[in-house]
Amino acid sequence: MEAPTFFICLSIVCLSVFGLSTATDTLSPGQSMKDGETLVSSGQIFELGFFSPGNSQNRYFGMWYKITPETVVWVANRDNPLTDSHGFLTFSHDGDLVLVNQSKIVVWSSNMSRVLENPVAQLLDTGNLVLRENTSLNSDDYSWQSFDHPSDTQLPGMKLGWDLKIGLERHLTSWKSIDDPSPGDYTCRLNIHGLPQLELISLGSSKKYRTGPWNGIQFSGAPLGSNAVTKQVFFYGENEIYLLEEARKSEFIPRVFTMNHSGLLQFIVAGQRSNAWNIMYSVPNDPCDAYGTCGANSICRISRAPICDCLKGYIPNSPEEWDLLNWSGGCTRRTPVNCSKGEGFLKLEKVKLPDLLEIWLNKNKSLKECEAECLKKCSCTAYANSDVREGGSGCLLWFGSLIDIKEYQENDYGQTLYIRLPKSELATAALLLLAMVYFHRIWNCRIKSKGSKIKEEDVNLPLFDLATIFKATNGFSENNLIGAGGFGPVYKGNLFTGQEVAVKRLSRNSGQGLEEFMNETILIAKLQHRNLVGLLGCCMEREERILVYEYMQNKSLDYFIFGLISRPFI
Repeated sequence: MEAPTFFICLSIVCLSVFGLSTATDTLSPGQSMKDGETLVSSGQIFELGFFSPGNSQNRYFGMWYKITPETVVWVANRDNPLTDSHGFLTFSHDGDLVLVNQSKIVVWSSNMSRVLENPVAQLLDTGNLVLRENTSLNSDDYSWQSFDHPSDTQLPGMKLGWDLKIGLERHLTSWKSIDDPSPGDYTCRLNIHGLPQLELISLGSSKKYRTGPWNGIQFSGAPLGSNAVTKQVFFYGENEIYLLEEARKSEFIPRVFTMNHSGLLQFIVAGQRSNAWNIMYSVPNDPCDAYGTCGANSICRISRAPICDCLKGYIPNSPEEWDLLNWSGGCTRRTPVNCSKGEGFLKLEKVKLPDLLEIWLNKNKSLKECEAECLKKCSCTAYANSDVREGGSGCLLWFGSLIDIKEYQENDYGQTLYIRLPKSELATAALLLLAMVYFHRIWNCRIKSKGSKIKEEDVNLPLFDLATIFKATNGFSENNLIGAGGFGPVYKGNLFTGQEVAVKRLSRNSGQGLEEFMNETILIAKLQHRNLVGLLGCCMEREERILVYEYMQNKSLDYFIFGLISRPFI
């Protein structure tokens, strides 16, 4: 049976348009795709057609993985949905791909800059929809490609960044919701001011998260580098600056990065034989990932309690707010610097470098020359190498406030930053360092004197700050209370990452001191038993003694929290 014929008028040119008669990966002039028809890439990896997301009744034209049709990776008409199933895709008189509604109005177009005489559209196995002359089917000479216009997903081989020659920026924008693929509140883009760094932007202009700058190997302070599934490629040239991921192993299907509607940038992957997608990691991942959590001239340490601290030589702008765990006001210098004799620098290791707000960059200077350059400029507040390869090179200077510094436990992510201090603060810092070494040795001797029982306990347990626990339990709300006993109440909470936890708050009347609390913490962390829920961490801030456990819906509290009587739910 012959495919149905449609007549449409585009730019006052009437075209005779035939539907697709067989499954194919190409669309040629004179053909159309109507609702219900699809293009399928030659390797049966991607499919292109019309769909309705979630509970929406609107129709969109987009692309998805053929094995999981619900995993949409690109949408053409994000801003202009079709309200019925009478839309179709075809070619305009100048070779553009156009999406037309029932009223013959164009709701989306590829909008090429040049006219094609004999165009063909093809869906590649990479997930790239390309438009080119029919005579160059085997070349990479594309007149238009969907990879230049991402939606919320970066696929392997897709560039994220800038083509400076034509002024094209490729970035990811979240969906508005799971039912609405129109542009949402969150954007992931490559900021190329100074040194490139990835940023998550919310509501158009507010920074939600950023990596550190590109340091020649990876983005400083980010888990976004190469892994077992993909290899990260970064190109930094005169005409192009971009980041892309190359798939390493054929047994995996990497979706790479997805900017989801809740503001998380997620790295997602699936096995070739599996329909299940797994999140390998996502950012932001903890409170220290949130942009500027601790305000200006401060450092965020997720392993400390509280997580925020002023940089050495700085004090809180508002001590009262700081005591209330409100760090947004940041810190200011205790003693100003004024290019006087004796000024120097404090070395801060394993950190995400500050945001590149007011900087000076010279890629040819050594670290020693960089130090001298900073000392010459009275308003210079810090310096670092711009490239960490081959022992380090290049000079990056900061002026004004230092924003969004995070400390890491491992050196794989962080870099070394040198912070400018006046002579008096340098002397204080040196004395403080000596005191820390002294007390560390005293503490070790004290542990050894208690015998082998405590000495052999070596538990690496994360510390939660009180602010995080306070927020997770809604301020230790009565509504969150799930148990009570002689040692104190237990609350259900939700961490910043979304994980549900059970929080045991030791009663001040329990008679349990710091040593007893530490012994209990060590004991529970060491126990491995199927009837015991895992201990995630603890908090020892101010007078509080708190244990944080995994929360499991079907477990009785007495399985994992000693001395408690479960509270009946009403």
